[in-house]
Amino acid sequence: MRPTSPKLVRDLMTVGVPTCSPDTKVSEIARLFIEKNFEEVVVLEEGHNIGVVSRSELVKIYAQENAQDLTAEQVMRPGIISIPPDLPLETAAQIMVDKGVRALYLTHHAGGVEYPAAMISYSHLCRHLAAQDDQDLKDLGIEAARQSPLETFIQRRDAARQNARKQ
Repeated sequence: MRPTSPKLVRDLMTVGVPTCSPDTKVSEIARLFIEKNFEEVVVLEEGHNIGVVSRSELVKIYAQENAQDLTAEQVMRPGIISIPPDLPLETAAQIMVDKGVRALYLTHHAGGVEYPAAMISYSHLCRHLAAQDDQDLKDLGIEAARQSPLETFIQRRDAARQNARKQ
């Protein structure tokens, strides 16, 4: 039986958004899509979102001779589509279809910077359709258990240090 409780975007969204810098190589983004099963990554420059790279953008440039050497900034589509958290799921799905995108974002404003704080995607909606009960969705939505900001910072810092050692 399909769960009944998630009805609004905030009930099914993921807090935290995959991001990259404008100079991130397309090959690294493709690896993230495969390893983390991301739909899209938001391209951030100095904390501001400047665009999005989705699987669609990667497929569009696939046949180019130098595709693996291109950067996020070279292949991204500008901007993101921002929605409020209290939007019905059906409306969010229709916006995705109408706009031809696979993810929508909830943005946060702080210190003069608007950045993506949460997202809802095709994957979220498909998980909702496939869920047997609310337990299948317990890791999603505003009520989901998640790492503290300090734990997230430490994890990202350690990953950045590890990447720096590789280079």
